[in-house]
Amino acid sequence: MKLLEDRIRKEGIVLPHNVLKVDSFLNHQVDPQLMFEVGKEFAKRFADKPITKILTVESSGIAPAVMTGLAMQVPVIFARKHKSLTLTDDLYTADVYSYTKQTTNKISIAKRFISADDSVLIIDDFLANGQAVQGLLNIVDEANIEVQGIGIVIEKTFQKGRTLITKRNIQLEALAQISSLENGEVQFLN
Repeated sequence: MKLLEDRIRKEGIVLPHNVLKVDSFLNHQVDPQLMFEVGKEFAKRFADKPITKILTVESSGIAPAVMTGLAMQVPVIFARKHKSLTLTDDLYTADVYSYTKQTTNKISIAKRFISADDSVLIIDDFLANGQAVQGLLNIVDEANIEVQGIGIVIEKTFQKGRTLITKRNIQLEALAQISSLENGEVQFLN
């Protein structure tokens, strides 16, 4: 998606240890117009799938997931990373390690929001080592839900995340695929 790649080139900041900072438009400050275009693109790429709900992980996956839900006219559910007084029991849970935050979180989705009748699309902001997506896949496996596809805003193709998904034969669509962050430069896979 050229619009997204241009924005990454213009505003993305490469940090040590293969980290790409895109907090000016995706995961701290959100550009709603760009996210709307992202949502429409995911809706187009998964238009032939019988999707009933979209799943993501809080918080950076919410903006692209909500815009995709708007474009597809389906509800969006985000897995919570933090316990709440209102989210206490009847939960699907999975542990997710965050490379950028160097922490493990237990993500949770209330069982009342998903059922075996659902057919879901997973949306997330980044795919690197695949831990967030793997956590959501663990939850949908436990809930016996069919995954129709996975949409990723930015994929770092030089890390192992794609392999986790392709092993399961799930359609994966990444809107910007980065092949390298060497020497502080973003190189896209073309």
